[in-house]
Amino acid sequence: MKRRSFVQRGALATASLLVPNFLKASSSQFKPLTSHKRLIVIQLSGGNDGLNTVVPYAQDDYYRLRPKLALQSHELINLTDSLAFNHHLKPLMPLFEKGECCIVNSVGYPNPNRSHFRSMEIWHTASKSSQHLSTGWLGRYLDSSCDEHSRMSKALEVSQSLSLSLKGKNQKGMAVTNPKKLRTLLRDPYMNLVSQHAPTTAEGELAYLYKTLRDTQEAADYLAELSGKGKPKGQYHGKLGQKLKNIAELILADCDSSIYYASLSGFDTHVHQKIKQGNLLKQYANNMATLRNELHAAGLWKDTLILTFSEFGRRVEQNAGGGTDHGTANNVFLMGGSLRSSGFYNSGPDLSQLQNADLQFEIDFRHIYATVLKEQLGVDPKAVLGQAFETLDFL
Repeated sequence: MKRRSFVQRGALATASLLVPNFLKASSSQFKPLTSHKRLIVIQLSGGNDGLNTVVPYAQDDYYRLRPKLALQSHELINLTDSLAFNHHLKPLMPLFEKGECCIVNSVGYPNPNRSHFRSMEIWHTASKSSQHLSTGWLGRYLDSSCDEHSRMSKALEVSQSLSLSLKGKNQKGMAVTNPKKLRTLLRDPYMNLVSQHAPTTAEGELAYLYKTLRDTQEAADYLAELSGKGKPKGQYHGKLGQKLKNIAELILADCDSSIYYASLSGFDTHVHQKIKQGNLLKQYANNMATLRNELHAAGLWKDTLILTFSEFGRRVEQNAGGGTDHGTANNVFLMGGSLRSSGFYNSGPDLSQLQNADLQFEIDFRHIYATVLKEQLGVDPKAVLGQAFETLDFL
């Protein structure tokens, strides 16, 4: 057997070959869990335009700076005397009205970076803009809360690759797109033969790869069986919908995980923004409402928190292409069945008080992370974030 052949086949099996300990147990050893709190993170990749998501419709500057891009009255769902939803977010209205949605406005960080890669890295690692970290905030949470025998506090991302956010020094989440297909691939005759007849003399990197294959096969068996047990009934749509359906399957089957992660791309709307963003927001809102109803019907919504973020907002002024360029502060959506604060956590941005033609941030995103870590995940935020950040009272 050639080492190159083994490595190539293994790489095709999964984009993330680092398997969390809780997935290494065979599915026959699985025991149903009691209810526990879970976090679902939704990443809107590309920089969602917050001003056309939560619209400050009462400010003249909104229309002055966006003469063609500004949403008109028939495209708005007025929520307060100054803020409105983009009408494509209509499916979220029941959550908003029931106190299950909290929107934090003007979220950012000091000295913002407008690079997609760097700004997303800052959000993933919870670093300062001048600081580079190699571990993610949720990865460090895994490091601080997981041990070999723990069956809680683990993370799964529905993706072909694992986000930096879920990578710790010693613990990592697992990236998987379709558990059943992954099991089929990993359990084909060739892969089984490799796994069952690994040479006992293998050392170093080769021994590690053989062990990783066996662990990944067991993980795939575990996840595939669970996804077959969970029976989502809602109608999910689009790429995000398929990811959330996979997450729902695992949650409904009582998967031993506390963190789920998914992303929706396409928000880098430099041109033709109205149509592009509108379609994405509609997909997002429809699927969020479906997932909420699914978990609520199963009695799991009260223990669930969904956090939605984007790496930055957009410039206030429209550009010549009918879109917006990279900006700074943005809104963060929080949804769940046990929110203490609902509606708008703070007032919307003041478009008459811009800094270098950009929105000024009011709340550092790490205050939100600190709150989630303490109240939803039950750990000391300082131990994860490296310094103390005051928590907010939305949980």
